[in-house]
Amino acid sequence: MNAPLPALARTRPRVAIVGAGPGGLAAALILAANGARVTIFERDEVVGGRTRTVTAPGGYRFDIGPTFFLYPRILREIMAMCGADLEEEVDLIRLDPQYRLVFEGSNPITLDASPDIGRMEVEIAKLNPADAKGLRSFMADNRVKLDAFAPVLARPFHGLMTYLAPEVMKGLRYLRPWLSLDNDLKRHFSDPRTRLAFTFQSKYLGMSPFRCPSMFSILSFLEYEHGIFHPRGGCGAVSEAMARVAERLGVEFRFGAKVERLAFEGRRAAGVEVDGTRHDADAVVVNADFAHAMPSLMPEALRPQWPDAKIERARYSCSTFMLYLGIEGTLPGIAHHNVLLAEDYEHNLRQIEAGIIPENPSLYVQAAAGTDPSLAPEGHSTLYVLVPVPNLHGGQDWAAEAQRYRRLALDRLKALGLHDIEGRIRYERIVTPQDWQDTYSVGYGATFNLAHNVRQMMHFRPRNRFGKAEGVYLVGGGTHPGSGLPVIYEGARISAKLLMEDLGMRPMPVAQGSFGAVQPALGD
Repeated sequence: MNAPLPALARTRPRVAIVGAGPGGLAAALILAANGARVTIFERDEVVGGRTRTVTAPGGYRFDIGPTFFLYPRILREIMAMCGADLEEEVDLIRLDPQYRLVFEGSNPITLDASPDIGRMEVEIAKLNPADAKGLRSFMADNRVKLDAFAPVLARPFHGLMTYLAPEVMKGLRYLRPWLSLDNDLKRHFSDPRTRLAFTFQSKYLGMSPFRCPSMFSILSFLEYEHGIFHPRGGCGAVSEAMARVAERLGVEFRFGAKVERLAFEGRRAAGVEVDGTRHDADAVVVNADFAHAMPSLMPEALRPQWPDAKIERARYSCSTFMLYLGIEGTLPGIAHHNVLLAEDYEHNLRQIEAGIIPENPSLYVQAAAGTDPSLAPEGHSTLYVLVPVPNLHGGQDWAAEAQRYRRLALDRLKALGLHDIEGRIRYERIVTPQDWQDTYSVGYGATFNLAHNVRQMMHFRPRNRFGKAEGVYLVGGGTHPGSGLPVIYEGARISAKLLMEDLGMRPMPVAQGSFGAVQPALGD
């Protein structure tokens, strides 16, 4: 534990937060609710980071990054400790079907994934009647797995000795690092397509289900057990609601304030520097993208576990090629969320891991205006098209590739029944891996941050209480427990709790380890 501050500083400490993404906002809520004086320094003019919703010319609204809102329980608990009700702040629309899966091949099959277990068994039977019987065992197995692994997701890792904690030892049995996600699901489903329906979610981690640790079967489980939601107005509405509650608690936002470096007095963080001016603080929470920001924010000597060379050599997630399209007219017959799974999905993933741009890629398409008309002008629609591609370690020249790949992505939409899109486009924006790095400050354009292989999880991931420095804490996808909004919110609770312990604050009672509290699925 860091050395405690003098008693005066412990009375109402000042905390500087670098970045107003979901992790920074969650940490601000917790710390402000517990009496800290919190200032968030955000280089842009809006909150949310990649989790923001933007309005384009013509009145079209798009989420820039995440479009799935999963497992609201954690954020609901954080809001509650702030005296706010998540459902009063954000209109959460539960989706059914949750998404549509289209399996390409000589006999294409469409599956509408439903949280109703009985209906989902009927859908699975389209792929393989025998596999329908495996759904309930999959759900039961993952209830046990999640309950056992919850303490691991809800606690910090200080070093190798953390693995010897009894609750961690119990949870690690279910990590099964010798099994890939795909191999683990063979216990429930024999058809590769059925397994893919329950493992494609590993793309949220930027990983292949054929390499991703088996523990992450809990991702699809959470979808079916607790639902997938669309926040009315887009996922950015969640970040905007968090900011409103934070302001009510007295959190100060400074926009257009790019933090150049953290200020130190010896090894202790003493604030942040913006435009050459130091802003004093008793502790600093860093919500900036780890790979992009840490080399400039913090001296290498104070982060021995993650020097520049290790950051460069680390394994990163894939990137994404994005199209944001404003469409004249409606899109009948297309679901809110759509996933096109190429016939040779595994070959696609091997290409991406090898740094090769797929020529027949799988892709994800959101058509949210059908659910939420506020996202487009009357009589118009939006399309959010995401194509997984290599990160910038692949060495592609995206300035040269962008238009060619745009053409390819538009052609791929035909497999979803969207044949007449190009002539109806009234707004268009392209975001490439290079744009993710240059415009959105995402290290190596790795949209899903550091990969979640076993060597970059828990003790081996950048720690919540970071480096040799005192008073520096990480939040966001680049620290433990990892990427994905629910996990990021949980990580903010971990880091905020450590900060409060170190500053001698007396935290309000806060529910911890919410991942372990599961409810019966619809249809059970």
